[in-house]
Amino acid sequence: MLAVVYSGPEEPARLEEVTLEEPGPGEVQVRLRAAGLCHSDLSVVERQIPYPTPVVLGHEGAGVVEKRGPGVTSVREGDTVVLSTLAHCGRCSACEVGRPTECRNAPRFRQPFRMGERRLYQFANTSAFCESTVVLEQSAIPIDSRVPFECAALIGCGIMTGVGAVVNRARVEVGATMAVFGAGGIGLNCIQGGVLSGASKIVAVDVLPHKLEWARRFGATHTVDASRDDPVAAIRDFTGGGVDYAFEAVGNTAVIRQALECLAPGGSLVIVGVPKIGSSVDFVVQALYQNKAILGCRYGTARPRRDFPVLADLYLSGRLKIDELVTRRYRLEEFETAIGDLRQGALARGVFSIA
Repeated sequence: MLAVVYSGPEEPARLEEVTLEEPGPGEVQVRLRAAGLCHSDLSVVERQIPYPTPVVLGHEGAGVVEKRGPGVTSVREGDTVVLSTLAHCGRCSACEVGRPTECRNAPRFRQPFRMGERRLYQFANTSAFCESTVVLEQSAIPIDSRVPFECAALIGCGIMTGVGAVVNRARVEVGATMAVFGAGGIGLNCIQGGVLSGASKIVAVDVLPHKLEWARRFGATHTVDASRDDPVAAIRDFTGGGVDYAFEAVGNTAVIRQALECLAPGGSLVIVGVPKIGSSVDFVVQALYQNKAILGCRYGTARPRRDFPVLADLYLSGRLKIDELVTRRYRLEEFETAIGDLRQGALARGVFSIA
């Protein structure tokens, strides 16, 4: 079968012929039908996220269960599933109290693929840029089959990460004010989370005018072009002193500082973007003395088996925009073109259709 393989810094990611192992105990084989292109995939290729190679890329996918390994009970052959990168153990104290993103026992660096005699790593417990993959049972989440595959795929990362940051991590209240720094795929879903939560003012900040237009379509009440205007001053002006919540969805340390500076007393900054590994941010400690908080957020503080079906239902009821996120569709053979579009900021989300 075909898969996008990244073999290391000396070679570009390319489409290769690979083989897939049979699902073992507790594993599920999924026939991929769609996969979203996320900036994390680009970060592996650009070596901002260190990952062992060779690796089959992709982590935002949806498809149909083909086979079940021994002991699998939560899905059946033919089920529509969304892939979850959160291969948590399900048995530790964090998992048992509903905080699987804090699991310390999650398996890592699985190798279900082969290219000749060489074993290939699986990216983020999933690998979605391929025709089929084998994942742990807890990474195959069944949802309503009425959701189109290209929409279902986006639930697995971009939507969960953005919406979850607002509703799960920050728990934004009705009437609260918020700012979102970065109006790409993650930021747009932070905006959607604000709409679902009933935020009264949602300020979107970006340096690209077309992304600010996207933000307005997804529910932003105000926008700031940070290439022209000071976002901190603009946000304070819009809100009369600052926002209750700020979400940094860029992964840039300078932007993190701006997001902290725009908070009102009692406000919270949620860091959703992923800066380069090892990055640090300096800030004046007194800036937090008015009960301000800085919150980390992994994967939207997801509880996939609960959250994915809820997001699917919100889509089916017309309350969550997913079709509108898809900027362009590609075939796996067009991977280089898709990566180029992502680098240029042309995509809210690019989606690979996998027949």
